[in-house]
Amino acid sequence: MSLKDEFKTFIMKGNVVDLAIAVVVGGAFGKIVTAFVDGIVMPLVTMVLPANIKWEEWVIGTFRIGSVLGATVNFLIIALVIFLVLIKFLGRFMKKEEAAAAAPTTKECPACLEQVPLKATRCKYCTSQL
Repeated sequence: MSLKDEFKTFIMKGNVVDLAIAVVVGGAFGKIVTAFVDGIVMPLVTMVLPANIKWEEWVIGTFRIGSVLGATVNFLIIALVIFLVLIKFLGRFMKKEEAAAAAPTTKECPACLEQVPLKATRCKYCTSQL
């Protein structure tokens, strides 16, 4: 198999395509959250701070603490939204699907211990009544 064919096989795997889509959507989502933090959350933080102090301008020596604060709040909000949407919200649907898939479709014959369909009234292996 040539390098070109191997690369094509690798690229066309579902995992790689899913990952690429996730990166693009994640980047767009990050921009939305950054705009939310910069436009709504940080102005609220500024209202709590004493007058004439802007959080963006906080510095200690040469360290810009204000920009670190903004990035930290962005991260925490992104992590919270991912947790709520992916873990809590989608997790409920996944549990329901697993529960529905886990419902048994067979039962055990008490005479021969073979698996027979739930609706069966007679075992197809030993012909005993169920």
